[in-house]
Amino acid sequence: MIEIHWGEPLSFVVSPEGDVQKFTTIEQAHYWLRRKWPVADIAQDRALDQLDAAMNCLASVGSARRAFISAARTAGFVPESLSVNAGRPFVA
Repeated sequence: MIEIHWGEPLSFVVSPEGDVQKFTTIEQAHYWLRRKWPVADIAQDRALDQLDAAMNCLASVGSARRAFISAARTAGFVPESLSVNAGRPFVA
């Protein structure tokens, strides 16, 4: 399988304990959306659709990234760059 480059990795705090997950490929994001996502909602569905389309060259990788970021926010994930507040993990 060929992995599709989707730009700079995205890193999110994925737990209240401050665990960080780095998403480096579209395939990794797709796996998480299907198997490890904490909520089932419209944002997850849209992100899956956009990632599938991008992997089949029917949509842009940028639109897939934006949909994934939106789904991550609705799942309660916080970008790693925003997670530190006075030395403590940021919890949404």
